[in-house]
Amino acid sequence: MIEKWNIKGELILNCSCDVFCPCVISLGFHPPTEGKCQGWLGINIEQGHYGDTNLSGLNVGMFLEIPGNMSRGDWKVGLYLDERADEAASAALTLIMSGQAKGTTGLFKVLVSEILAIKKVPIEFRREGKKRFFSIPKLIEGAIEPVPGKDPAKDQVITNSQYWMGPDITVSRALKGRVRDFGRAWDFDGRSAELCAIDWSGPERS
Repeated sequence: MIEKWNIKGELILNCSCDVFCPCVISLGFHPPTEGKCQGWLGINIEQGHYGDTNLSGLNVGMFLEIPGNMSRGDWKVGLYLDERADEAASAALTLIMSGQAKGTTGLFKVLVSEILAIKKVPIEFRREGKKRFFSIPKLIEGAIEPVPGKDPAKDQVITNSQYWMGPDITVSRALKGRVRDFGRAWDFDGRSAELCAIDWSGPERS
């Protein structure tokens, strides 16, 4: 039986696209700028639960490899779970991030064709002003910051979108985007990135 769940926090994503990734506005129907999508994402769960299982304070990561348009599926992913998560929290995060818990992330069950591995690892998610840093030692080293607008005091934000992550996406660029896992060696410095406040829930999507 699927429990009610909710996670609130912040998500950052860095991919192989030129700034800015066309998937946000097109909802994955426009091809990635390089023809395929390679990337990673990191989540800091500020508040979260799955049933009675507390998920607050935990971090999650994902490795992403998509052969073409995001909406066509055939995604290969790797899941990274915070090593601080106990057995119940690890099981809950696996259900949520694999789409089995339905709701906001239920689309993963349709789009993901292969989960390469699920790994419990040390994950750091850090904020310094507008910059965000994400680290899984020896596997992912990422840093992103918003792309400056005409008024440097205001971020460039795509608002009121129908994007699955959330309606408001801050246009960002990777200061560092290094992935070394699953036999891949990717470097996405200077490539497209996204910053988004998340409020995900299930099993019914709000």
